[in-house]
Amino acid sequence: MALRLTARCFRCHLRQHRRLSQHFQSQYSTTSSNQDNDYADIVISGGGMVGGSMACALGNNKMLKNKRIVLLEASKDKGDYVLPNSYSNRTCALSPSTRRLLESFGAWQEIEALRYHPVLRMQVWESCSDSLITFNNPDMTDSLAYIVENDVILAGIMRALKAQGNRVEIRYGTKVETFSLPGKEEDNIKLPYVGLQLSDGSELRTKLLIGADGMNSAVRDAAGFHTMTRDYKQTAVVATLVLGDTTLNNTAWQRFLPTGPIALLPLSDKLSSLVWTTTPQDAKHLQQIPADSFVDAVNDALWHEREKNPLAGQMLEAFKTVVQNVFPDSDPSRQLPPTVIDVQEGSRAAFPLKLIHSSQYVQSRVALIGDAGHRLHPLAGQGVNLGFGDVECLNEVLGEAVRSGADPGSLTPLLRYESERQRHNVPVMLSIDGLQRLYSTEFTPLVVLRSLGLQATNSLSFIKKKIIEQASI
Repeated sequence: MALRLTARCFRCHLRQHRRLSQHFQSQYSTTSSNQDNDYADIVISGGGMVGGSMACALGNNKMLKNKRIVLLEASKDKGDYVLPNSYSNRTCALSPSTRRLLESFGAWQEIEALRYHPVLRMQVWESCSDSLITFNNPDMTDSLAYIVENDVILAGIMRALKAQGNRVEIRYGTKVETFSLPGKEEDNIKLPYVGLQLSDGSELRTKLLIGADGMNSAVRDAAGFHTMTRDYKQTAVVATLVLGDTTLNNTAWQRFLPTGPIALLPLSDKLSSLVWTTTPQDAKHLQQIPADSFVDAVNDALWHEREKNPLAGQMLEAFKTVVQNVFPDSDPSRQLPPTVIDVQEGSRAAFPLKLIHSSQYVQSRVALIGDAGHRLHPLAGQGVNLGFGDVECLNEVLGEAVRSGADPGSLTPLLRYESERQRHNVPVMLSIDGLQRLYSTEFTPLVVLRSLGLQATNSLSFIKKKIIEQASI
C-alpha cells in the first residue's frame, strides 16, 4: 500500500511539474520574438546618460543579439540634437576609462563631432594653508579627464543607440507606474519575471529589470532596497564663467574652503564650468546677486587669504624644507588660478547635495546602476564615472551569463555584478565622504594634519602616479 501511494504521489508530482513547465512555456516564454509584444528579455528604466549607455552596451553585445531589449524614457523624443552656441551649466568630468567605454559602442565618436575639452593638469589647494597638490601625466600629453556638457554626452549616446537600428526598442514618454516583482503569486504560481504596468497603459514582462532612474529611483523603492543617505546640508552652485588673459585653458582648479570646495573645469580656451559647494544660504545669495558681484565673489573665493592658519603655515614651511632636502625636485611650482571676468547670462543654478547608497545593487531579476544605486558628493567628480563603470561591469556579466546558458536575470550572475561594483564603489564613496568631512573644519590640529598630508602626497611622485592610475580605472 505504501509503495502504491508513493508511486501515486510521484505521478502527481510529475504531472504538476509538466503543468508548470507548459504554463511557463506558453505564457511566459523567454523568446525575444516580436510576436510577444508584452515580453522583453531586459528592460532598462531610465534613459539618461547611464541608462542610455546601458542600452548601447547591451545592444552592442554580440551574446545578446537574440534578446529583446527595451529602454523606457520618461521624456519625449527631442529629435536630432542641435549643438547650441552657448555652453550648458551642467557638465561632467569623464575619466579615460569612461571614454573607452563610450568608444566601444560609438558614443565618444559622436561626442568628438560635437564638443569637449581635455584636462591636462589639475591643481588642488586650500584656503587655510599653502598646501597643494598637482596632477598631470608626463609631458602633459595624456588627458586626465574630459569636460563634457551633460546634454552633449546624452546626445552622443542616443545617436550611437539609434545607429544600432532596431537592436534596442526605445519607448519615449513612458515610465513604469506599478511593479509586480518575483515572489508574487498568480493562480498559486510564483511569477518568474518582473511585471510592469506602464504609463501609456501597456504592460511588459521581463526576466531582468535594470533601474537607471536616478537618485529618486522608483525601481529601488518598489524593490525595497535598503538605502543609506546623508544630507550634506550643502548646495552646489553651477555656472559658465568667462576667463580673462588665458591662452591654454587646460587645467582643472579646485580650492577647499571651510564651506565647501570651489572648482573651475575648462570648457574652452575662454570658458570654464563652475561647481561651487557652499551652504544653502550662501548658494541662494549667489544666485540672486548681480553678475558683477557674482564674478567678484568667485574671484575672492579663489584668491583670498583671510582664512590662513598661522600654526599650519609655520609647520608646513618647516616640513617643506625637510622634504626638499630629501627630494630636491619634489616641489613643483604653484600656478595661479585664472581671473574670472564674466558669467554667462542665465547659467547660474543650484542643487542640494546628498549621499545616497543602496546596501544592495541587485535582487532576483532586478539590478540598479548609476545614481539609482549610489550618489556621491561632487568634490572629486567621480559620480557619473562610477555609473559608467556599472554599465561596463553589468554588460560583461550578462554577456557571460548568456554564453554559459545561464538565466541573466537570476541571482548568480547579478550577485557577481554587485560584488565587483561594491568593491570599487564603496571605497571611493568612503574616501570622498571622508575628504568632505576633513575639509569642512577649521579646527587647527586637523588643518595642520591635512596640510602636511596633502603636501607630503604632492612630494611623492609615485603616489600621485598611483592616484592618477586609480582614477582612470
